[in-house]
Amino acid sequence: MDTLSYKTISSNKSTVEKNWILIDADQKVLGRVASEVAKIIRGKNKPSFSPHVDCGDNVIVINSDKVRLTGNKWAEKQYIHHTGYPGGQRSQTAMELKAKSSTRLIENAVRGMLPKSRLGRAMFRNLHVYEGNEHPHEAQKPVEVKI
Repeated sequence: MDTLSYKTISSNKSTVEKNWILIDADQKVLGRVASEVAKIIRGKNKPSFSPHVDCGDNVIVINSDKVRLTGNKWAEKQYIHHTGYPGGQRSQTAMELKAKSSTRLIENAVRGMLPKSRLGRAMFRNLHVYEGNEHPHEAQKPVEVKI
């Protein structure tokens, strides 16, 4: 076997091909949508995946206001954050967070599934979530993916 004919191809920033993907979250379960979005943003659905490179696609999620939660999670699931001051721990239920902004539900779920590093924060910028059916990314010609 000629070992010189086999070259391991490692992706880098200049060789990555980024596409635009459209996902409709209408009547889909939040965690199921978020895990698929995280895979696409990370690039794990591509054969050229490299864990140290942002090789994922840009993802547009529409209809985030129509996402579902199973069981009694609308009332019982808590989203906790800290203001940075002593005694500054705050919590909201999923219903309260959705009333404020339904895009935050999907954003929080996807952010939790990405790496906690500079690369993960850069990957998170490839996510675009919108409440309604409209989005301003028609010029990028996104490809719709069924989940």
